[in-house]
Amino acid sequence: MSAPEEFDVIVVGGGPAGSTAATLIADQGHRVVLLEKERFPRYQIGESLLPATVHGVCRLLGADEEIRRAGFTLKRGGSFRWGTSPDPWNFLFALSPELSGPTSYAYQVDRMTFDDILLRNAARHGVDVREESSALEAVTTGGRVTGIVYSDPAGTRRELAAAHVVDASGSTGRLHAAAGGTRHYSDFFCNLAVFGYFAGGGRMPDPDAGNILCAAFDEGWLWYIPLRDDLTSVGAVLNRDQAARIQADREGTLRESIRRCGIVRDLLGDTERITEGTYGSVRVRRDYSYANTRFWAPGITLVGDAACFIDPVFSTGVHLATYSGLLAARSVNSVLAGELSEERAFGEFEGRYRREYAVFYEFLAAFYDMRQREESYFWTARKVTNMQAGDMQAFATLVAGAFSAETALVGADSLAQRFSSSSAELTGAVERTGAARTDSGERMTELFRAPVVADVMSEMNRIQRRGAAEPAAEAPLLDGG
Repeated sequence: MSAPEEFDVIVVGGGPAGSTAATLIADQGHRVVLLEKERFPRYQIGESLLPATVHGVCRLLGADEEIRRAGFTLKRGGSFRWGTSPDPWNFLFALSPELSGPTSYAYQVDRMTFDDILLRNAARHGVDVREESSALEAVTTGGRVTGIVYSDPAGTRRELAAAHVVDASGSTGRLHAAAGGTRHYSDFFCNLAVFGYFAGGGRMPDPDAGNILCAAFDEGWLWYIPLRDDLTSVGAVLNRDQAARIQADREGTLRESIRRCGIVRDLLGDTERITEGTYGSVRVRRDYSYANTRFWAPGITLVGDAACFIDPVFSTGVHLATYSGLLAARSVNSVLAGELSEERAFGEFEGRYRREYAVFYEFLAAFYDMRQREESYFWTARKVTNMQAGDMQAFATLVAGAFSAETALVGADSLAQRFSSSSAELTGAVERTGAARTDSGERMTELFRAPVVADVMSEMNRIQRRGAAEPAAEAPLLDGG
């Protein structure tokens, strides 16, 4: 190889996490190169966004107007056939006190288009974007990551040197090992998803026609995402003990899951699955709930799926990706400007990122506990752990990490107690919501009185405020932060 090219920062991965970090670092005048192994636009799962990404991060990136003009399906919230109620109920962003008003929506997006917008936007902001360039290994000097070896579009090995590397290479990337930690998979959110795309399908009644629908059934749950009038994403989330069945017959497993879930079956009706082109395959995503024991090491930071991922029932994937890209950019910029030490800046990065992950973990754990059928897989914690305890105690212990060594969470005993309380609060709020529900859910204020829901919304609200206007000085998010 020739002598390495030198940059201030190397970003590996051109998805939302990488594009966010690269753009916000380049905006401070730093020399940034972004390596992306594929040629955009390319297919990616994860089509349902949250408002903090649309109105917070994308506005900070200067990409919000282009995203608005793309004509994505408007998403006012989520519709759920879940828990003890036989009827679907709605989760509306507008019911959050700080999301009400013009930013109380997100989008259902074609990720090929959405990710391409963010990557091209990064290039316009001065990022040197290199597609079809695969990162091969991290270069380490004296215990510090100092660069990347990559393969260019012609297959030639090249080397880049930089003060810092941001790993946004996703769940299948290899660079995360350079941070020195290990990846721990959740023993509770140990699911698989089998999914495909359909040429249309029914919609929920207006004004909630653009909502994502999540519907539980006796073996798991289904997502139903209205991407366009002629395109619907449908996926079944099942326990990993269904792996052999899925491997033997992906199509049959998806169709049988749809058949057993009345609301999704009725919405699809006779709609045919797309069998050609980008959306023509039945795909599987497995082992998608995990967290690394380290999110950074000298010279390298892990963002997005390279660091962690959690069950998709609340559409957290792109939110956590763009949020981590924002946090990483703030830390990188602070260190390059000489304002903070690397330990101080990236200690704050990891603390905030783990906090957001843990808040969603707690919320999702509570959400999965709104049970109505004992045989349903996500309410069999006692059987999984063989604990001599009641279902609720076993559930709380398992999801809190006392059983699974989930390293994003600490203090398992206190967390088990908190999860138990959160589950009860959320279930009670949803039950009270049932009596107050209207067709579009405008009176569903009870849900937002549950502390676990307020915790989920709080940091997203901060991001939206920062995107809308330059904020006044904020109090530290973390103790000593």
